[in-house]
Amino acid sequence: MKNGKFCMDAHTGYWDASPENTKNKYGDAFIETFYAFHTGFNPTGQPQWTMDYDTQFRKVDPDWYLDTMFVQGDADMAILSTQVLMDFYKTGFVNPERNAELVKRAPNRLIALGGIDPRSPDALEQVDHQVTDLGMRGFKWYTAEWRGESRGWKANDPMVFPLYERCIELGITNMHFHKGPAVEPLALERFDVRDIDEPSTLYPELNFIVDHVGLPRLDDFCWLSARSPNVYASLAVALAFVHNRPRFFGNVMANLLFWLGPDRIIYGTDFPIWYPQWQLDDFMAFQIPADIEDEYGVSLTDEVKEKIIGGNIARLYGIDTEARLKELKGDEFDVRREERIARIPTETAGEAAETETGVAGTPR
Repeated sequence: MKNGKFCMDAHTGYWDASPENTKNKYGDAFIETFYAFHTGFNPTGQPQWTMDYDTQFRKVDPDWYLDTMFVQGDADMAILSTQVLMDFYKTGFVNPERNAELVKRAPNRLIALGGIDPRSPDALEQVDHQVTDLGMRGFKWYTAEWRGESRGWKANDPMVFPLYERCIELGITNMHFHKGPAVEPLALERFDVRDIDEPSTLYPELNFIVDHVGLPRLDDFCWLSARSPNVYASLAVALAFVHNRPRFFGNVMANLLFWLGPDRIIYGTDFPIWYPQWQLDDFMAFQIPADIEDEYGVSLTDEVKEKIIGGNIARLYGIDTEARLKELKGDEFDVRREERIARIPTETAGEAAETETGVAGTPR
């Protein structure tokens, strides 16, 4: 539980990998890899955390997304990421237009990111359109994306610099980059985090939010982040290890706290690959093992956790967390969440009674 603290999930997806939207075998491979992550890292013994591949997972239902994030879960806000992938999907895997439509359902709770392939001849025009017409408040960049014969691009390629500069002109300062595990059929080397080094130095006005903290290149990420104060660590994917490999996760957190400090670490769950609530609950209960704390000289205190789960990303997007919590109080999702919480003691007592009489079978 977040204990009344502001929580903002900085990495979620509202995708469409339905058969109707999938172009080819590469689109199938991409979503199949997501599903392997989904079944492999969600904690076992909780069948409600595993979605059916064909009827639920391939295309995210908007009502289900909003209910799971803001009613069944404790998040107050979330960021909608993008992966364009037009070579794999007819309208893209996640596109800005769909993100903009979902934001209309919960404008005080959702922030949408735009997505652009810088190799596109109209890339600059797309920046203008997505910011001015669609209301995108940041951009997600996916450097391993295929485009024809090209198998990726680099964040420090001079062709991208005019796009950064246009973002600055439009007042868009948050650049989110996927720098982590590869998804089939994309190449891991195309997600190498080292190309963030140059643009983060050239454009101090921008914030470079590195999703997945560069894994498996955590050392490279930490070294470049130490010299670039505008580089931030987004925990999505790394956070999924908190349950099954807590010591590994402890090492990741110790490195981030040692190199970046508590003000540049950002919470994200990669929902719907993994369900958000168990990650939040496990993170709030997590403590770095004592020997690792001693080695790095760091501590994951309640104050630090409060910054990570919401305070840091809220600052980058200019959100007053106390004011926003007041705005959200009593909205549709808050009312439904409170109704759900009020039912929990009754439901728990009923399950216990059924179990004692042998009706319910093995408790979950």
